[in-house]
Amino acid sequence: MKRVLNSLILSCACMVLVLAPLSAHAEELIVSAAASLTDAFTDIEPGFEKANPGVDVVMNFAASGALYRQIEQGAPADVFASANPKWMQKAVDNGFADKDAVVTFAQNALVLAVPADNPAGVKSLDDLKGDAVKSIGIGTPETVPAGQYAKSALTAQKLYTTLEPKMIFGESVRQVLDYLSRGEVDCGFVYKTDAVKAGDAVAIVAEIPLEKPVSYPIAVLKNSTNSKMAQAFVDYVQSEEGMTLLEARGFKRP
Repeated sequence: MKRVLNSLILSCACMVLVLAPLSAHAEELIVSAAASLTDAFTDIEPGFEKANPGVDVVMNFAASGALYRQIEQGAPADVFASANPKWMQKAVDNGFADKDAVVTFAQNALVLAVPADNPAGVKSLDDLKGDAVKSIGIGTPETVPAGQYAKSALTAQKLYTTLEPKMIFGESVRQVLDYLSRGEVDCGFVYKTDAVKAGDAVAIVAEIPLEKPVSYPIAVLKNSTNSKMAQAFVDYVQSEEGMTLLEARGFKRP
């Protein structure tokens, strides 16, 4: 029995010695990306890892403003992908990314959406002023790009101040989508890609006209501990394979 136990211990020790070098050489790449990129970047991750053996991509999804503040406070990140130019510009202005490293890789559209049964009977933006609409989901404009786009569009039509008392603010566009899917708001502003993801649970009422299209910039961060691999990820996102995966999720080429 003792001989068997010693043999098992020796076998385990050998396994540790064999596996240790593999884990020691694994490269971790942290990608901080806007919440609306969750599905597309989750699709992209395995392809990139397959093309770059030994790399472990760690995805960090949240509202673009929240991600920027994490970066500002020193949280580790190699790549930053924002859902609008505002937060990327802050990263450039405050020395976290080089201007020349920033590229726009995708576009999206902002839509007014409703729960599938549309209990408030919303058919247009004007309907939001009616008594039937009691709650409107919108991303917090200060940190959520979809909320910022929605606020700008509503302000241009002189509707934001009127509708503000009805607004239910979300910490990300995905949270607003959850509100819609569960029927917790009468309507809400989300990206077209999010509404499509929700399937039959959500219906699109209208695409919201914007002064500038919803654009997604990406860049390697200056503090990256693996800038070469970070650039490889940015290049992969822009590759034909990356673009195909983005388009499959409803994004448009810039």
